[in-house]
Amino acid sequence: MENIFLHKANTRGNANHGWLNAYHSFSFASYFNPDRVQFGVLRVLNDDTIAAGMGFGTHPHDNMEIITIPLEGDLAHKDSMGNTEVIKNGDIQVMSAGTGIQHSEFNPNEDKQTKLLQIWLFPNKRNVEPRYQQITLNPEDRNNKLQQILSPNPDDAGVWIHQDAWFHLGKFEAGKTTRYELKKEGNGLYFFNLNGEVTVNGQELATRDALGITDFKSLEIKANTDAEFLLMEIPME
Repeated sequence: MENIFLHKANTRGNANHGWLNAYHSFSFASYFNPDRVQFGVLRVLNDDTIAAGMGFGTHPHDNMEIITIPLEGDLAHKDSMGNTEVIKNGDIQVMSAGTGIQHSEFNPNEDKQTKLLQIWLFPNKRNVEPRYQQITLNPEDRNNKLQQILSPNPDDAGVWIHQDAWFHLGKFEAGKTTRYELKKEGNGLYFFNLNGEVTVNGQELATRDALGITDFKSLEIKANTDAEFLLMEIPME
């Protein structure tokens, strides 16, 4: 029997620092909720808005798979591996922090804000050599279908990480439906509704609502309005 965990948008943690307005789906920094520490290996899902010209100074990470998905605007990235890049809406970036990295991220534009999702997953291998990957996605590949953007396999669609996880983006017109089949037995899925209204296995979700599901084989997804969403299939152990 499937287990469902509904996380409404207004139940997330929020920290508005002026230059940064962050919504935390799971405990992070000054926000702590003992019922929302992680979902399986999904440790962080931050929904961040960064003011023009502002950003995060150089800081360290280790033994974490870090995924960045810009939703609006640009994000300038610099790290101790020598990468200096700009990630734009339509891109996805991953870093395997492994034995340790340092990086900084900021909004390079003086006239517009940047919105992004930052996602952390625990890896299935510790102390790997740090790595960086960034690709540009084709947004048409998610029109009324699921576009794979991340997997465990370097030869598969999207970026890859050290974890048995699969991420998909969807952009659906009102009334369209699809089905998602679990890739790996025992995995769970965290469904994050970016905008619009959808129904997932009978559960209605509004903008920025999320649904965690375990002990299931497939999902029925229906867009009740035009909608965009992110599916994250992840190990629960």
